[in-house]
Amino acid sequence: MKILKIISIGLVVVYIGLVVLFESWLGYSQPTNPNSLIITTFDDQEAKDRVLSAVNNDGKLYVSANHWPRAWYRQALSNPKVEVNYKGETNSYLAVPVEGKEHDKLKVEHAHPLTFRILTGFPPRYFLRLDLQD
Repeated sequence: MKILKIISIGLVVVYIGLVVLFESWLGYSQPTNPNSLIITTFDDQEAKDRVLSAVNNDGKLYVSANHWPRAWYRQALSNPKVEVNYKGETNSYLAVPVEGKEHDKLKVEHAHPLTFRILTGFPPRYFLRLDLQD
């Protein structure tokens, strides 16, 4: 029994290490794809950029917090006026937290594959709708 406990603890430590390495690599490299955007959030008037994948649904633009590190998300909640560079255009948006049926629909229609969820340590997922500002 003691050996099983040691092996189990070792596997958990290795898994946590894998998640930390994967998340660190993503944060450092900020990989892009054809549907990437750059969101600029403001923390005490300091602008901070983050590469995210755009989520397009029913003609609306969304982004989601899919990882444990999510400072950009907390900054957008505390100061929802953000700038987004998407497909070569920079515009001002209001970041609106998505809840209820709208959140559930996005979560189902834009679900991540199981391998991605395993590599990221099964973080909770939150969406922000980006409403274009004049």
